[in-house]
Amino acid sequence: MTSFLSVRDLKVHFPTPDGLVKATDGLSFDLEKGKTLGIVGESGSGKSVSTSTILGLHRKTNAQVSGEILLDGVDLLKISDDEMRRKRGLEVSMIFQDPLSAMHPYYTVGNQIMEAYRVHNDVSKKAARTRAIEMLDRVGIPQPDRRVDDYPHQFSGGMRQRAMIAMGLVNNPSLLIADEPTTALDVTVQAQILDLLQDLQREFESAIMIITHDLGVVAEMADDVLVMYAGKAVEYGACKEILTHPEMPYTWGLLSSIPEVTGDTDAKLIPIPGNPPSLLNPPTGCAFHPRCAHKDKVPGDLCRTQQPDLTPGTRGFGHLKRCHLTNPDEVYEAEILPEIAPDLVDEILEDK
Repeated sequence: MTSFLSVRDLKVHFPTPDGLVKATDGLSFDLEKGKTLGIVGESGSGKSVSTSTILGLHRKTNAQVSGEILLDGVDLLKISDDEMRRKRGLEVSMIFQDPLSAMHPYYTVGNQIMEAYRVHNDVSKKAARTRAIEMLDRVGIPQPDRRVDDYPHQFSGGMRQRAMIAMGLVNNPSLLIADEPTTALDVTVQAQILDLLQDLQREFESAIMIITHDLGVVAEMADDVLVMYAGKAVEYGACKEILTHPEMPYTWGLLSSIPEVTGDTDAKLIPIPGNPPSLLNPPTGCAFHPRCAHKDKVPGDLCRTQQPDLTPGTRGFGHLKRCHLTNPDEVYEAEILPEIAPDLVDEILEDK
């Protein structure tokens, strides 16, 4: 069966005076309607560049883009700017990380939702206003017929994010991209926003891509997980499989760095040592090897000299990993699992 969204060997490179920045370098994944893909990784790993390219936001930059982005069989990299504008907001939409900066401060929230609706639908202002009120009500904004005339600064952070979701869903898009949608929100509001996205996904049967650094969010929302590092996928597969049997040391580091809320307050966090690599001048071999504590378990000097391919994991299940380790399960269970907060994986997967 053909996937609704199929990305193949996507490369997004930016020429600069200092050289070529390979922000995304050979990325491939699939997403079905009604399913959620979680994309995780540190800042600078290529998450947002990849998804903004799906929206066609690279077209006004000097980006060098190649590969395929097939949305319902149509390659978004080959269509005209006018065709892309018609699809953007109608078939594919985005919820941005900071709605206060994404929304225009001089226009009411209602006017901005109305504009997003009218650009794709030949309706009157009255009909668009009715639609805006309906969407604000659907995302849980109280008194939507009054709040529709408020400005973004008059909304709380959680309410602004809800309004941004209303704007993103006003045309019932088939694909919704959520870029760190809960980063600036407190835990209670974060849970409400995630529940809202799941409810709306069931209602509209949208495919959702959620970009985050929070594996707890991924565990709650995602069906599949794509772990990115230095512009490449380093692990990819079903959410439960990735979180319970990760096979890439970078994923181990992400799991180990999650604090246990109810645990020992004196326990130290276990951060990933070092810093993410420069995309202008990445390390030779495996991009993660300068930060990896397990490179000496690989025979010879493979980690430093040869870039690993994205290959099937040891357990199958459609699990892919980019690593030279031949026995990742043994290393993980012996050295990594004891350091992870007790029952953490069970807790974050309890709703799966």
